[in-house]
Parts: sequence; C-alpha cells; structure tokens
Amino acid sequence: MPIERLSTGVGELDRMLAGGIPRGFFVAVTGEPGTGKTILCIHFIAQGIREGDRCIYVTTEESRDSIIVQASQFGFDFSESIREKKLIIIDALMGVKEEWSLQSLDVEELVDRVIEAKKALGYGRGRLVIDSMSAFWLDKPAMSRRHSYFVKKVLSKWDFTTLMTSQYAITTSEAFGWGVEHIADGIIRFRRSVRGGTLRRYILVEKMRHTPHSLQMYEIDIVQGRGIVIKGAIEMRREDVALPRHVMEKIRKSTEMRDVEAP
Repeated sequence: MPIERLSTGVGELDRMLAGGIPRGFFVAVTGEPGTGKTILCIHFIAQGIREGDRCIYVTTEESRDSIIVQASQFGFDFSESIREKKLIIIDALMGVKEEWSLQSLDVEELVDRVIEAKKALGYGRGRLVIDSMSAFWLDKPAMSRRHSYFVKKVLSKWDFTTLMTSQYAITTSEAFGWGVEHIADGIIRFRRSVRGGTLRRYILVEKMRHTPHSLQMYEIDIVQGRGIVIKGAIEMRREDVALPRHVMEKIRKSTEMRDVEAP
C-alpha cells in the first residue's frame, strides 16, 4: 500500500526521509536552542502553503510578528498567506486578547484553538506546527508525556501532519522536553558543536515509522534568503552525539538525590 508523504520543504531532508513525512504523523523536532528547529518548521509550513494545505503555526516562545519576520528572511511571505487565509498563526506568547491567541499555556485551550483554526481554514489536508510543546509543562515537567499524548489523541482526528518542537533544557529537569519523543511517530534531532571556534549544526533522523530513512548525521547551514541547507553526511563520533560531561554529571546527581528522597 503506497504511503502519502508530505515534503518538509527541504529537498535533501525529503530524500533522507524516502520522500517526506508520512501523512498524519506527529513528528518531534528536538534539540538545543539555536540549532534550526524553528527554521525547519517555517520550511514545512511554507511548503504546505505552496501545496494548498491548511496551515496552522502555534508559537509559544516567540511572537507572531517574530515568526513572520523570520519567514521573510528566508523568502517566505507569511503576512500575505495570512491575508489570503492560507495560514493562521496562533500566538501563545504575548497573551493579548486577539482572535488567534492563547491566554494561557493550557493544552486543552491549545487543542480547542487549533480545531477552531482548522474549521476556519476549511476542509482538507492540514499541516500543524507547535513551537514549542515544552512551554506547556514549564512548571510541571512530569506532565510532559501526558500532555503530548492528549494533543496527539485529539488532533489525530483532524487530518494534521504535525511538527512539535521540544527544547532541550537539561538545567530545568532531567525529563524536561522528552514527553514528545515518547508519543512521536518520528524524531528529527538537531545538534550543535563548536570546532575551531566556529559553531556547527547537524541534523539526524532518529526515527520515522514506515520509512527507510537515512541513519547518517548531516551537517547543515542556515543561509540568509534560503533557510536550511544540508551540506552533507558526516562520520558520527561518540563526542558528536554524547551529552556534555557536565550535563551527564548533573543527571547523575539528580538521579541519586531522587533515589535518596524516595520512600
């Protein structure tokens, strides 16, 4: 049975995914700040607009205007798409009382607003970005898996193919941001390192169900006017993917303290 796949908007990444993301999948896009997660989401939505999909972008850590400006830097006019009712950006950061905003970081309110937006855009194949899901459990990281499951369970009925970003923030909790990965149909992970005094960024498809995806890590660049450019596969070494030593030590100490405090 053939699988319908949606282009990510990044041609080389589509090839890594045997043609794109299977329709209806919930995909976790994870990584540290500044590695390219939001830019991939912008590519994904821009491609959906080109293909006539119903596109919704939920932003929790930047304002609606910030997303529009970023998109313009890579050649995508989101303002025009909003005016033409091809895109709705739901602003969950500013807390303003506008039609497409969230007054609180509550997953039930999130789901309700997304469904309202889909109805407003009309029937058809949908693309959804939630950037980021981590914001919904800032003060209760233990709820991350439950919240992620609730979002997937409800929205899976609305013909969305979804990218959910998850911010890596080990300083908050050893479990922070990992709930999305437990329920995801696919995981696209961004990483970074500094070599020779220069920041380098990488992308790795860790999981994509029903897909013979590439198992190699690729170095990427973020180019003004173009967005994400995949430069080529690299030889993966342990130091490229392992958590930094100080982070591993923090995890170890946190685990020991939890074990001691447990009854």
